[in-house]
Amino acid sequence: MNSANTHGLGFVHRFVPAEADGRTPLLLLHGTGGDESDLIPFGLQLSPGAALLSPRGKVNEGGAARFFRRRAEGVFDTEDLAFRTNELADFMVQAQKVYGLAEPIAIGFSNGANIAWSLLYNRPETIAGAILIRAMLPFEPPSLPDIKNVPILILSGASDPIVSVETRDRLAQSLKSAGADVRYEVLPAGHQLTRQDLALASEWLRGH
Repeated sequence: MNSANTHGLGFVHRFVPAEADGRTPLLLLHGTGGDESDLIPFGLQLSPGAALLSPRGKVNEGGAARFFRRRAEGVFDTEDLAFRTNELADFMVQAQKVYGLAEPIAIGFSNGANIAWSLLYNRPETIAGAILIRAMLPFEPPSLPDIKNVPILILSGASDPIVSVETRDRLAQSLKSAGADVRYEVLPAGHQLTRQDLALASEWLRGH
């Protein structure tokens, strides 16, 4: 495993090389307060043998790492989100060259899921699909990208105190309107990761 800001890629990150052929690489995007190691165990269970690329968000919110700034809970800094999305996409393009990776499937949790959504809308060429866990629609996009048939799994929590029913439903509908192949599941959970998330995400990945 590699760690730290290697090869001049600009993000502190961890990379786990593939140990099995034919597995799509995974891009692991942590939630607020996480880091480059947070989702490694989840990724190892999710797709054993797949290459894992896990960057640390660059925004510091009171000591908690995030991928982009927010003005309040659920209120995002859209200019910073756009900048950070392109910054992350550029990192991924370079990392694919350095590590010899195909386009990955993004696995995002909470804040990580929201920037994965932004990648889908603004730099869709950088990822092959996405699993969005406890995601919300950060803002209404002015236009829809062409992401026809891009596979996306949305895993929401029925009792999530952070993500409202309206914003998670709008997220799913927006992605469907853009042509994506969306599977949308609401689990008996809050905002935390659960075993059911792992089971459903693993099953979905086996088909993609």
